[in-house]
Amino acid sequence: MWKRIVSRYEKPSLSRSVWQAASTVVSYGVLWYAMHRSVAISYGITLALAILAAGFLVRLFIIFHDCGHGSFFKSRKANDTLGVITGMLTFTPYFQWRHKHAIHHATSGDLDRRGTGDVWTMTVQEYLAASRWRRLAYRLTRNPVVLFGVAPLLLLGVGQRFPWRKADRRERTNVLWTNLAILGVASLLTWLMGLKAYLVIQVTVLMIAGSVGVWLFYVQHQFEGAYWERRDQWDYVTAAIQGSSFYHLPRVLQWFTGNIGFHHIHHLSPGIPNYNLEKCHKADPLFQDVERVTLLSSLKSLTYRLWDEQRQKWVGYGHVRALRRGRPTG
Repeated sequence: MWKRIVSRYEKPSLSRSVWQAASTVVSYGVLWYAMHRSVAISYGITLALAILAAGFLVRLFIIFHDCGHGSFFKSRKANDTLGVITGMLTFTPYFQWRHKHAIHHATSGDLDRRGTGDVWTMTVQEYLAASRWRRLAYRLTRNPVVLFGVAPLLLLGVGQRFPWRKADRRERTNVLWTNLAILGVASLLTWLMGLKAYLVIQVTVLMIAGSVGVWLFYVQHQFEGAYWERRDQWDYVTAAIQGSSFYHLPRVLQWFTGNIGFHHIHHLSPGIPNYNLEKCHKADPLFQDVERVTLLSSLKSLTYRLWDEQRQKWVGYGHVRALRRGRPTG
């Protein structure tokens, strides 16, 4: 039944897709010009504009993301062309990211197939059995300052500049051409506005947008009531509906994030373009009977550190300390 319902929303609209892409790219370009002009006046104005520009960069990434799923246009060539272009703007090589993200969709919520395109997650037993250095690395990786502050900039600025170990020839070539395109645009903008102005603007926008992006991805799969199972018990539909959050955001944030808060719908059917996700969510009570995560309640996810397989819930490091001391846990 759910396949029949979602199929109605998997048809992209050419006019809506073209308008969304064109308006977002143009707005982002105008904001870059405004930031360039503002640097000589006030860094405060530049920062305010950078926050707005970061919002449009997040929206650009959603378009890039839809292209990767083949949902933005009917034509695969059109999706790939726009995906490569937006990949350059978002500092992310399109074909490599598409491959890794497809693995994420095929394995989300599967404890036996973690590790590609997701946030490092350990179970309580894995953490207890890990070496001291591995536990330290895990704690450092999931520290909010690192995860949402340092990691996004390192990922976009450094990590995405290299092909991953499973990259095929096309992916490696795309990484190279994306890097050359980024270098070319950076050189042009540096020539036009100066190195200092370029770095101030580019790093600030990337840092804000990257932090928002990582936060969204984190909350979409690390929330109270999430779904994690071993492979022999794992189910695709359950992983989509229960293992991906319905992140109910204020309208303006929902717009900038391209409706990605309806993540349970997106995981159920990646072929739905972003502008149809909310319509699909409202189409049947089946899609609405899910845990709703709000902006306020999502902050609780900052305390989630480990997945407890026995209790099927997130726990903090305090739970591990209690286990080691032989104390009962709630």
